[in-house]
Amino acid sequence: MQRWKSPLRASALVLVVAAAAIAVGSAGAGESKEPAWKMNASIIEACSCPMFCQCYFSTEPAAHHGAGHAEEHFCKFNNAFKVNEGNHGDTNLAGAMFWIAGDLGGDFSKGQMDWAVLTFDPSVTEAQRKGIMAILGQLYPVKWSSFTVAKDAKMEWTAGKDRSVAKLDGGKTAEVALNRFQGMTNDPIVISNLRYWGAQRNSGFVLMPNEVEAYRIGDKPFEFKGTNGFMITFDISSADVKM
Repeated sequence: MQRWKSPLRASALVLVVAAAAIAVGSAGAGESKEPAWKMNASIIEACSCPMFCQCYFSTEPAAHHGAGHAEEHFCKFNNAFKVNEGNHGDTNLAGAMFWIAGDLGGDFSKGQMDWAVLTFDPSVTEAQRKGIMAILGQLYPVKWSSFTVAKDAKMEWTAGKDRSVAKLDGGKTAEVALNRFQGMTNDPIVISNLRYWGAQRNSGFVLMPNEVEAYRIGDKPFEFKGTNGFMITFDISSADVKM
């Protein structure tokens, strides 16, 4: 899944925020100023691109060949988040878990992505959801043709040096399983000095190809095995964003 260098952050309405506000409830008319916020979170992430996702170095994802051998470009992804620490105003975000699945589409040169679905673990409070969705608009400063918030689903999230696994509804809704890519030693291979979307800081992309990455419900289900996967911890705050 791609980081995006885009002027949309400052000048355009980010559909992530708009869709989220509709789904959960927007702030009152008199609340014009966003409170200070910050988030440090880790993601178990995978997509349909070969290892390592070319979206970080191109404006289109990898090509895939369908039944008729026609070439189609897409990046179908699952991102499972766990917040390590953070806040949105007075709301503590630590421990919140949520999931974003979707498809970046075939050409994102203008910052237009295809679709995404956001799912919260039931334990996430309404105040946390509001804060998380506001922050997501800055983490992913792009437009979506479709962005929806799904019914809550119980999340499992376990990260490790050699294997990391995340599931929604026991894997019935979505699943990502990553295994460490073997380097010259038993330490993880890490790509550093590469931006993750709108975040100013990250700990590096820990390369872990997927055993499986799947989204199994709705009208656009998908499943891939042996394609791109990584873990990353990012850090972003309102102080980073020029509003």
